[in-house]
Amino acid sequence: MAYFMIILVMLTAASGVVSLIDILCFAKARKQVVMQQTDFAALNKKAQKLRLKAPLVADYARSLFPVFLLVLIVRSFLGGMYDVPTASLLPTVQLNEYLLVNQFAYGLRLPVINKLIVPIGTPQRGDIAVFHYPVDTHVDFIKTVIGLPGDKISYLNKKLYINGQAVSQQFVQNTMEPANANLSGANPSSTVSPMLVQEYRETIGGHMHDIYNSPILPAVDFTNVVVPPGEYFVMGDNRDNSGDSRFWGFVPDKYLVGKAEFVVFSWDKTTDSVRWNRMGTVLP
Repeated sequence: MAYFMIILVMLTAASGVVSLIDILCFAKARKQVVMQQTDFAALNKKAQKLRLKAPLVADYARSLFPVFLLVLIVRSFLGGMYDVPTASLLPTVQLNEYLLVNQFAYGLRLPVINKLIVPIGTPQRGDIAVFHYPVDTHVDFIKTVIGLPGDKISYLNKKLYINGQAVSQQFVQNTMEPANANLSGANPSSTVSPMLVQEYRETIGGHMHDIYNSPILPAVDFTNVVVPPGEYFVMGDNRDNSGDSRFWGFVPDKYLVGKAEFVVFSWDKTTDSVRWNRMGTVLP
């Protein structure tokens, strides 16, 4: 998504500059020359319009600029699509799902530099948020917001505590990860992607999430990690198969992209088929 926005901004700027130069410097003179041609008045309107047409580059720039600008406005301020490439949010979000991301949920931001210009809202606990990966801001990540600025977060024996209060956790079932769950586990020393998992139901900030815990991987415990001002603590719902704030730190507000709202399209690569039952699923 980040690279797409950079390319889109460059195309919009380039087509806009070429269009403006043509309008200010060449269009008027070109029209005068063409209209002075002896046979111009005898031509029909279609032929006259064709003769007045700008050179190829300028014509394409003037035609495409409003298209690029419209797409830029929609993608920057309204909504975008996010393709989920990993298993870190299972079972809430499946692999290879396309999600609609509400990009004004956390305020209007300038494209590419992501500077907040109109504050509208802030992330809430339990939101599924898309953000620029703090380690490489050209890559976008998606995780569940766990901790807000000032929160104290603990994770003990695979149970989550926020400000000293245990997050409700109810056992649902024993199940299996998909065969193409392609991360190597939250534990960086792990080399095997866990298959057998235990599914639990958690309620965070009024949002109900089903999570996976792997019985074969050790807990990554920590106590009373304080979320700094203007930053957020995020985790994957697939707790033992997610690289998140436990390993690379907090997400600064300036890296937020938007809130994932619902599933637009879902594709199962293992069977090369559409997951019709997932289409239109509203996310927590």
